[in-house]
Amino acid sequence: MATLSHPTVDLSVFLKDGEEEEKKRAKEIISHACSEYAFFQAVKHEIPLELMSRAMELTKIFFALPEEEKRKCRPKSSEPESAGYGKMSAHGIDLNEYILMLPPQSSSNVLPNDPPELRPALEELFNYFCKTGELVECIFNDCLGLPPDFLKKYNDDRSSDILTTRRYFPASENDNIGLPQHTDGNFITFVFQDEVGGLEVLKDGEWTPIVSMEGTIVVNVGDVIQVLTNNKFKSAPHRVLKPKGRSRHSITYFYSLQGDKRVEPLPHYTKQIGEPPKYRGFMVKDYRALRIRNRTHPPSRREDVIDITHYAIPYNYQE
Repeated sequence: MATLSHPTVDLSVFLKDGEEEEKKRAKEIISHACSEYAFFQAVKHEIPLELMSRAMELTKIFFALPEEEKRKCRPKSSEPESAGYGKMSAHGIDLNEYILMLPPQSSSNVLPNDPPELRPALEELFNYFCKTGELVECIFNDCLGLPPDFLKKYNDDRSSDILTTRRYFPASENDNIGLPQHTDGNFITFVFQDEVGGLEVLKDGEWTPIVSMEGTIVVNVGDVIQVLTNNKFKSAPHRVLKPKGRSRHSITYFYSLQGDKRVEPLPHYTKQIGEPPKYRGFMVKDYRALRIRNRTHPPSRREDVIDITHYAIPYNYQE
């Protein structure tokens, strides 16, 4: 296993006036990271460390409750990725998750038996993540040389964002896969994991662990960004390994795009530079439905799992 060190970026330089040289260097690091690794780690991001620690601790307390107590927080809908508590079982995965959707304070999204302490902490965390997502989106916009506020206007609705907390059970004698190899189908993903770690990224054919550091947020590019930039920014395959003898916990925020948005390579990375598009266009809701089917009706073979390559244009047809 490789021991590659993933780039780390201090986001505080983007929260002050001036600091132009520091911002330039940070953007260079981010551009390189998103082009080569699809991942980087963010520090000094304005999400209070106390809130991150409290949310993680409350997550562990919630998942340690008896199953009958947690089931009181089951979602109203039977659809995958509905707000509330549930178990993930596709692909042989054995984990618990609690999902919060925006707007977190909406009455339609509040369950009668929501965990009384965990819910408010996650709502507060959700709002901080939303602001961080907007900041990173703006940084990506500059790194990619797009017109001012281009990505902000394109992705201007936060109603599809999701925050999840997850508990991965200890590895069994024959299985240590918490989540199998996959890419994220959204815009940008933010995650922090407990001290157990377990997140790994595939780079040059080798799995490289992302070492867990207190107060650090892992940022990774989603499939939507990869398609928009015609592969300039990458969405890297990653996985989660389950630990031996203990559970692993994480909190993830999916900064997403509305289902009625169309995604296709932008002319900035095709026509304007003389490059053929590497993907055909698609609606977000259609791709989301295909990915959900991966979970509800998992194929027997890994190669049959649908990912963003489903929309890739074969090289021989790129004219």
